[in-house]
This record gives sequence, C-alpha cells and structure tokens, in this order.
Amino acid sequence: MSKVLSSYEEAFKVAKELSVDFAKTAVERDRKGGTPKKERDAIRQSGLLSFFIAKELGGTGGTWEQLLTIIGEISQADSSLGHLYAFHNYQLATVRLYGSKEQWTTLHKNTAENNWFWGNALNQIRKDVVAVKKDNGNYEWNGIKNFATGAKDSDYLTITGSKDSLEGKTLVAAIPTNRAGIIINDDWDNIGQRQTDSGTLVFKNVTVNKSEILSNPGPLSTPFSTARALVGQLIFANLFLSIAQGAYKATIEHVRKKETKPWLASSAPSAQKDPFILRHIGELWVKLEGAKLLTLKANSQIDPLWQKAENLSEKERGEFAITVAAARVAATQVGLELTSRIFEVLGSRATTSALGFDRFWRNLRTQTLHDPIDYKIYALGDFALNGALPTPTFYS
Repeated sequence: MSKVLSSYEEAFKVAKELSVDFAKTAVERDRKGGTPKKERDAIRQSGLLSFFIAKELGGTGGTWEQLLTIIGEISQADSSLGHLYAFHNYQLATVRLYGSKEQWTTLHKNTAENNWFWGNALNQIRKDVVAVKKDNGNYEWNGIKNFATGAKDSDYLTITGSKDSLEGKTLVAAIPTNRAGIIINDDWDNIGQRQTDSGTLVFKNVTVNKSEILSNPGPLSTPFSTARALVGQLIFANLFLSIAQGAYKATIEHVRKKETKPWLASSAPSAQKDPFILRHIGELWVKLEGAKLLTLKANSQIDPLWQKAENLSEKERGEFAITVAAARVAATQVGLELTSRIFEVLGSRATTSALGFDRFWRNLRTQTLHDPIDYKIYALGDFALNGALPTPTFYS
C-alpha cells in the first residue's frame, strides 16, 4: 500500500517541500533535459499521486481547486515537473470521464494501491495510430504518437487511435506502459519543458483488450465527457500562470539581492528605487494579478460542475468553457509578455545561462503552442457578440 496523505493541508505542505528541493536543481536539469527520474520518484514517494482519488478508493479525496493549487506550487519551481504531475491527474480524469463506473473506479483504486504514475499518449492532432479490430473483439494498434508527455517512466497510459482506418472513429483506452509492442523514444529535445519526455511513442502490433477500451460513455459523447477538454485547458491556464509567477518571484528576489544595478544615467541609489524598474515591476504586477483572478475564478467553478457529472447540461458546460478560455488566454498573453520583459528589470548580466532566467520564456513558449489561443479568442468574441457557446472538441 502506498502512502496516503490525510488532508489537503498535509498535501500542500508536502508539495511545498518538494518545490523547494526541485528549485535547487531546476536550472541544471533544464540544460540537461531527459527524464527527471529522481524527482519523479520523489513525487511517487510523497503520496501526491493519489491525492485526487476518492477516499473510498484509497486516496486523499482532494478537490480540483485544491489539486490545481498543488500543481501551481510545483510548477512555480519547475514547470516540467508540475506538467508531469498535472498530466498524471489529467489521465485519472480521462478514465473517469470516458470509462464505465467499473472501469474508472477499478483504475483509480489500483492507482492508489500500486502508486501508479500515469502518462499520456492521447494527442489528437496527428491521427497516425490505427486500431484494427480482431475476431475476438480485441484490437491491434500500430503507428506513432507524438507528444506522449510523461509516457517514459510511467506505469499506465491513456492512448488514442483511429478505429479501422476507413471508419476513422476515435478510440481511447487505458493500458499498462509495459505492454508488449510499446516503444518510448528518447527524442524530446525542444527549447522548453525539457524534462517532460514529450517525445514520440511507437505502437507495434500492440494488443488492446476490448475491456480496456473506454467507450461507455466514450469521448465527446455527453456534456460531461466533453469536459475533458476543459480540464486540460484549465490545467494549462494554471501551468502558464505558475510559470509567470515563478519568473516574477525570481526577478523580485534577484533585484532585492542587489544583483541588478541602476543604469548609469539613473539618480536612484539602488535598482529597487529606479523609477523605470519600478514601472516595469508595477505594470507586470497588475497584469499578473488580472490573469491570476481570471484563473482563480475558473478554478472555483470546476468542482460544482464536476459533481454534477452525468447531469451536467450543455449550457453549463459551454458557459464554463468561456470562463476557462478567458483564463487560458490571459495566462498565455500575460505570461509571454512577463517572461520577456523581466530582462528589462534584470539587465544584461541576467542573460547568463548560469542563472537560467530564459527558461521561463522557453517553457511557456513551448507549452502555449499546445493549441492556438487564436481560436480561444475567436470563441470569446463569438460569445460576447453573438452569445454563441463553443462547440465541444478535444481542445475546446
């Protein structure tokens, strides 16, 4: 039996302690890339993997709002690790939304008992995995899946493929990562989120049992099942906000330590009193607070909707989609501006790679391209002008 945290307060304390440790090596590990095995094992040993699982199934029974706070705490220190932990919970949500009660309760219970760390192979942009049905009702999966975040060093995966290439129907399943025929490549070498192992995963004659297919209700079949996209978008909003908060906090600390000097034309006795530095700090604070309030608003709404479960209406789902989209857009735009503008405060000396201030922008720029905010802004405009609610997809 794995460690079980008794309360949110205990879980947040554990997350805080982890974040302090993760921050110490974040710059070095960012340069190195690859799998953060030591840090993933620390999360395994912490008890946080079962925080979101119901108490009756062996978990802590934490809420979404609490979980997002924990994700944010870890992400401020290291957004790659926050991303991996967030996506673990994202997959637990996926099996709840797409699977039958027997499927998701069993998977949640087994996760708590065995301390499973979940990974993702559910990217829907590239439908290049084909699932062919066999005579016994099982499927054989073949193809390559891109952006398989956290698949390496995971215990279980959610996977997706197109059913019988001519039909094109999307299938989602949950299977052990060590299933014969699954090959996880070490080919993630992007500019940011460098320790998320978001490279490619190959399916080579992989057997997926019919009992492992999440088809009741399945993807995009009910208002509640379509909420998976909103869970993901809300996770991203919190992740992006946390990166910006981490960058802002690091900037403040750097200036307070007198590592930043006032410009030679300045009459200020220190950088802390330089009028232009104060202007940048103040403007960024206002923008960051705005994004924070929009994100907290969305966070406060998810639990009541989640509890409605199958009783969730299309209208309730659509209105929440608007709230989440607003948070996602704000966190993206403010975050990208802030992680660039901090150098106006920090000065040229802070561009040294030893300090790693560039990682905040690189991490944010990499992950904000997950799906374009242009379409979120379009949806917000359509709602504001025409009262139209977003059409449910895997990304909206």
